[in-house]
Amino acid sequence: MIKKLVLVFVLVFSIYSYGQEGTASPYSFYGIGNLKFKGTVENRSMGGLSIYTDSIHVNLRNPSSYAGDNVGIYPFGGETRPVKFTVGGSYSSRDLKSDSGTAEASSATFDYLAMSVPLGKFGFGFGLLPYTSVGYKLESLNDNEDIQNRFQGEGGVNKVFLGLGYQIAKGVTAGIDVHYNFGNIQNSVLTYQYDNGVPVQYQSSERNRSDLSGLNVNLGISYKAMLKDGLELVTSATFTPESKLVSKNERSISTVLVSSDGQESVVNIVETDLEALGLEETDLVMPSKLAFGAGIGKPRKWFVGAETTFQKTSRFSNDLYSTSSTTYEDAYSFSLGGFYIPDYGSFDSYWKRIVYRAGLRNEETGLNINNESIKEFGISFGIGLPVGDARLLSNANLGVEFGKRGTTNGNLIQENFINFQLSLSLNDRWFQKRKYD
Repeated sequence: MIKKLVLVFVLVFSIYSYGQEGTASPYSFYGIGNLKFKGTVENRSMGGLSIYTDSIHVNLRNPSSYAGDNVGIYPFGGETRPVKFTVGGSYSSRDLKSDSGTAEASSATFDYLAMSVPLGKFGFGFGLLPYTSVGYKLESLNDNEDIQNRFQGEGGVNKVFLGLGYQIAKGVTAGIDVHYNFGNIQNSVLTYQYDNGVPVQYQSSERNRSDLSGLNVNLGISYKAMLKDGLELVTSATFTPESKLVSKNERSISTVLVSSDGQESVVNIVETDLEALGLEETDLVMPSKLAFGAGIGKPRKWFVGAETTFQKTSRFSNDLYSTSSTTYEDAYSFSLGGFYIPDYGSFDSYWKRIVYRAGLRNEETGLNINNESIKEFGISFGIGLPVGDARLLSNANLGVEFGKRGTTNGNLIQENFINFQLSLSLNDRWFQKRKYD
């Protein structure tokens, strides 16, 4: 049953996402695109909170979660932890607002596919997820309110990761993820020229392509301790050191014939000698990131926690992506969230086993445009619905987030968005001991 559910889910999102961008945000124009949230639907439904770990959900943000206590795992009668699978995707709808007008945009995307396997005090995980996404179509106007430039971009960077966790002591686990980043970004700008207010027959276009690759690591540690009255303290921290992506770049200049309906026909292409400009291969500095948080709750009943993240976005640099109006400053985010379960162990009432999640987040993205810091705020809600064999505690997770990004100040764009998320978190037993031969 689990295999069929996974297959159907992957096929649906593969078909739906084919030919679509992972974002429709105009802010993906900058740098290497919008950073994707590295976490599950369960995390996003709690305002991005990722400090909580258990034996039946994959945690993509902290590799220490792959390990854990190997005994007393409910409801497996004190036997080994289950093998965990997870796959997720999302749909986003955005209302765009500026001083000159409004617009709407939407996008659907595959978000992650991962597995976590226990091995005694060890555990390892691996998977695939997007890291950044680019998807925009923008226009700028001249003083006569005619189109001056038409910008278009697509692509993004993906991650394949392999991680290992180890239980150092009771309640203390640590781990490391190794990520291989790969992908490409393509963008173009069509510049319009006019003769007495009438577009000339031929326009010019610049097209760029960057193929990106590189390695980075993520370190994590977590600590759990039982307090009085059955309460549990949970703390965790992760650190991603600074790394680099190698960018192999191409650029061409084209003469373009633009029809009355906006269709472009390339007349001739001239390749730019980027090697002579020192831009054929460049390095992108990917900034370091530190996150830590703490929370308290009653196991399998409720939890509430807070997490904060600092990222040295001011260190991001690449000659090919620099613009005079854009600077980068250090990023910061704060998340507050939690969950509630009426009766985790109720096998006679389906509704009592549903997980209810909620949270909020506030973020300084690190992007500064026209001297305006781009901020983001979101409020999220979600539920976890039990599926399949009740003994395996698999579930389908639904989430929704309402939020705002950007501002209309400085001739910028404000996004009001609604994100819908869906995932499957599935568990199976691979190493179950036989009680009868």
